[in-house]
Amino acid sequence: MGVRTRPARREDLPRLTEIYNHYVVESPATFDLEPKTLEQRAEWFAQFAESGRYRLIVAEADGALRGYAGSTRFRVKPGYDTTVETSIYCAAEAVGQGIGARLYAALFEALGGEDIHRFVAGFVPPNPASAALHARFGFKVVGTFTEQGYKFGRYWDVCWMERPLRV
Repeated sequence: MGVRTRPARREDLPRLTEIYNHYVVESPATFDLEPKTLEQRAEWFAQFAESGRYRLIVAEADGALRGYAGSTRFRVKPGYDTTVETSIYCAAEAVGQGIGARLYAALFEALGGEDIHRFVAGFVPPNPASAALHARFGFKVVGTFTEQGYKFGRYWDVCWMERPLRV
């Protein structure tokens, strides 16, 4: 399977929404509780650009979008501007095929020249695949926030990791 990465385009939005909504319905990977509409995801999509700190990269294989990775604002106060949060979602049928590694490699390459001091990422444990992917790209665990999100009738922890721009 040949995987190609590229910046996301507006016409990708339906598939991006479909990939994300799978995790809304099936997983604690996001604490959204209701599937998102295209209009809601269009608002989310508007934060990304082809330059600057906030990017969205997609992976295509066999003519279909298989996942995406992005960088977003960590917090709104200006002192946090050089810290960005990363996230990554793979289509359910593409999990375990190396898509995540291709996406993160492309995202960090795209962001290499930006004024970024730290990347942060959070995931709901146990998620050995996410932990391993982040460690592969130089993230280190900085702590676990306990019982941060409520979904599927229970509370979930969030493990937080960080890495510098250059590792």
